[in-house]
Amino acid sequence: MRSLFCISLSLLIAITSFATDPTATKYSAADCQGSLKPYTIPAKEYAYPDSLAPVFINHVGRHGSRFPASATHCKQMLEALESAKTQGTITARGKELLALVQSVIEVADGQWGALDQLGIDEQRGIAARMYSRYPSLFKEKRVEAISSYSPRCVMSMYSFTHQLTRMNNTIELSVASGRGKSLLMRPFDVEMSYKDFIELGTWKEPYQQHVDRVVTTSALERVLGKDFNYGEINPKDLAIVEYYVIAGMSAMQMECDASRYFTTEEYNALWSCFNLRQYLQRTSSTLSSVPADIASPLLCDIIESTDSVVAHKGNTIVSVKLRFGHAETLMPLQSLMRLKGCYYKTNYFDTVAKNWQDFNVVPMSANIQFVLFKTKGGNFYLRIDRNEEPIAFIPGSTEIYVPWEKAREYLSNCVPLYYQTW
Repeated sequence: MRSLFCISLSLLIAITSFATDPTATKYSAADCQGSLKPYTIPAKEYAYPDSLAPVFINHVGRHGSRFPASATHCKQMLEALESAKTQGTITARGKELLALVQSVIEVADGQWGALDQLGIDEQRGIAARMYSRYPSLFKEKRVEAISSYSPRCVMSMYSFTHQLTRMNNTIELSVASGRGKSLLMRPFDVEMSYKDFIELGTWKEPYQQHVDRVVTTSALERVLGKDFNYGEINPKDLAIVEYYVIAGMSAMQMECDASRYFTTEEYNALWSCFNLRQYLQRTSSTLSSVPADIASPLLCDIIESTDSVVAHKGNTIVSVKLRFGHAETLMPLQSLMRLKGCYYKTNYFDTVAKNWQDFNVVPMSANIQFVLFKTKGGNFYLRIDRNEEPIAFIPGSTEIYVPWEKAREYLSNCVPLYYQTW
């Protein structure tokens, strides 16, 4: 009997192991907030060699942490919870979530999508660290900043530049925002090729297949009750709504223990849907290169502004150019540049979560800094920092400081010919 039990147990373990999804992830609750995750301050400072002097910075940043973009998801969750209360199926955990969602709506009322204090602090911190690293670029120098017309982007720009001027009031500052900046900051609004891609909807089938495969209603049952009547509501869509509401609370500085509503497996599965949708809609994939190609005008602008500094041997009035946009600005740009961890091509979309993570690519206040250095001999080198950490940006190379001619050739080759302006 004991031998038979051992054999049965071994078979059970083998079957369980075989059935384990090899594409499933076990990221932390903080990471499962995805692109709603607040900015993480770099663990260390990165010095540059004494032989190099900084002469110019191109900065592209996402807006800081914010209140939920709209009331839509909160109201959908609220309606479901109130319906469960009316039906008499709501659980004790559901009543807890109902009170929490009501608090979110109350706190965010009149501030939907607005930058919050955490977002302001994130931008001020990035600005202060930039100034501390490169003080020579701000003393009696000109800084130019532009932003998307979105108020949270405008406020991010003002928070950033305000911090710079607090640290040195000799800066000559120029700021601008508006729809005229959309080609650079909101290409997804103006590029017809991208609008056609989204409308055509080739991304919808792989996305829906993934949702159908990984999303369960178990987390909903723990708040709405097993006997809840969903009516015309799609339970899996509502599960993603519940995820979005809870995942966004840290960005608005509201305490919420996600483990009270999701198991690690559930939170990871729901995050993977949100992550896959962004990957399919905002990056170059086997479906289309268009979502990345729309960042070409922005990358061309970065290349051309750097060219101008090099042509003037580093002696230009403008020493820093700042640009403030959205996650939807940075995802295409990083994909177009083929940055490690930001560019992934596959026909197996269930592997995306293990190879492309939005919490690494575009957390709140995500940023790319193109820092141009000059040697005493007059040679120029480019370093690219992603979220304030230097990266080797040319595939197959470990170089952090790349001669501008080589860097320019690589970045230029990333831009489709029909976008090139040189």
